[in-house]
Amino acid sequence: MLLKPHRDLLIRYFMPHWHRTVLLAVLLLAGTGLQLVTPQIVRHFIDTAQGGGSTSALLRSAVLFLGVVVLAQAVAVAETYTAENLGWLATNALRADLAHHCLDLPMAFHNAHTPGELIERIDGDVSTLAHFFSRFVLQLIGSAVLLLGVLLLLYREAWQVGLALTLISVVALVTLNRVRSVGTRYALAARQASADLFGFLEERIAGLVDIQSCGAQGYILRRLQPYLRALFQSSRTAFLMGSVLWSVPSAIFTLGWVLVFAMGASFYRAGSMSIGTVYLVFQYMAMLRRPLEQFASEAQDFQSASASVARIRQLSMSPTLVDASPAAILPVGPASVEFDDVTFTYPGGELHGTPALKHVSFHLRAGAVLGILGRTGSGKTTLSRLLLRLYESEVGTIRLAGVDIRQARLADLHRCIGVVTQEVQLFQATIRENLTLFVPGIPDDRIMQVLEELGLGAWLNSFAAGLDSELSARGGGLSAGQAQLLAFARVFLHDPGVVILDEASSRLDPATEQLIEHAVDTLFRPEGRRRTGIIIAHRLSTIARADDILILEDGRIEEYGARSELAGDSRSHLHTLLTARDATYQEYVHVSS
Repeated sequence: MLLKPHRDLLIRYFMPHWHRTVLLAVLLLAGTGLQLVTPQIVRHFIDTAQGGGSTSALLRSAVLFLGVVVLAQAVAVAETYTAENLGWLATNALRADLAHHCLDLPMAFHNAHTPGELIERIDGDVSTLAHFFSRFVLQLIGSAVLLLGVLLLLYREAWQVGLALTLISVVALVTLNRVRSVGTRYALAARQASADLFGFLEERIAGLVDIQSCGAQGYILRRLQPYLRALFQSSRTAFLMGSVLWSVPSAIFTLGWVLVFAMGASFYRAGSMSIGTVYLVFQYMAMLRRPLEQFASEAQDFQSASASVARIRQLSMSPTLVDASPAAILPVGPASVEFDDVTFTYPGGELHGTPALKHVSFHLRAGAVLGILGRTGSGKTTLSRLLLRLYESEVGTIRLAGVDIRQARLADLHRCIGVVTQEVQLFQATIRENLTLFVPGIPDDRIMQVLEELGLGAWLNSFAAGLDSELSARGGGLSAGQAQLLAFARVFLHDPGVVILDEASSRLDPATEQLIEHAVDTLFRPEGRRRTGIIIAHRLSTIARADDILILEDGRIEEYGARSELAGDSRSHLHTLLTARDATYQEYVHVSS
């Protein structure tokens, strides 16, 4: 009997393709029937020939035999095609569900699991289930029907032979079942070792530039050895356990062949069996081995499938951020942002368990711009992560337009908020798809208008295919500034009511920074479309356009208020920062004016 997790997966992913499943069952049963008929035809041919039958009778038997064999091959081809098609349809649906689930998992989960590990789970573990989905149950049914059919026909020919082979079959099945239960944990260990290796490789390949520039290739190879050793040892153990499964039917059937030889010779000498019937017994003996070996093969596949099912269930049961029901409605346009006594500690021991934010409270009115300053690690980026619900705050409340963000749908929340960071993620896709983030329906005229407005018109014209030109995931052909401007273009096309700029111009040359500043001015221009803004920055000039200033220190608010008031107050921390260096102060005054 299938375990509940296996059964649930089969029901969930087979039901949409029940007609293909029925067709596969019919093909399997038809193939089984043809296998049982073939030896009967050969026996008739042998006995007819030995008894001096006519040539026409022999010819009819030969033609019938060839016809059945050809038909059996055609059924086998159709069964293979249907099974593979069903397996891919089911596993692709499972891959899509797991990928969607991973996209909904909070950042705490992704911080604890490398992308390589998740790729191995979504693709590697699911690929292991392809045979399980397409053939496992039906193959078991087909093998059981073949086994019962062979034994019944043997009982009809000679009950002594049928009884002997029934006992051998029972011993083989019991032994196989016991060995299978031992092998599952070894298969699970092998799958985990494979996932660990993929995770290690993915991280190192992503950091290839730093590894090569530092000459760390030798160190990486030495670190690779333990992962390879663990994979080799676990895979070898799992393979050896699987080999035991294959050796069991071979050993048992050696005894079976001895019994068949002895009993066939005895019955033939006694005259109770013809030579054709002896041949029939031998053929059925060979056929009897097929379903038992099939059981062994399925048991071995079941080991791998069980390990994969366990890991897939572990992934699919990882808790995602849940939408509230019924969900509150977020308004379109600029929205107020409020943090009410928010305290947050990163899960998994980040920052050594020290809270990243401690009792943070502020209110940003709709359409206003907030500049956030603070040292590295003071909690600036954490504010934006909590506002986007990438993490959940354990204490306090965050409101957008007066609505607790935990009471809003995630899709609505992300529709209302746009983010530009210093790390711009590009995709192996066209320029159009990189700008629209694969959202259809945005007209090309609108995209071209935004690119011209951001100073990227000449850059786009350098591509022969225009918006249909392919970009690489590593941003081949784009400077850091151009990639940053593309991120701004995404925000313009998305047109959110709240925009977060997280160190968006911290690593740019002065010329490109001027384009970025122009983009920021356009984004927060007082005329036309207004937006609520949160600007996280190190440079004081970047927050010169802010209405309010919030300064964080060690996760706490050190200072918060209107920019003009804080800048003019000689006792404020902002005033101290502005006057610490005259050049910085003059730059700030020039930009703000």
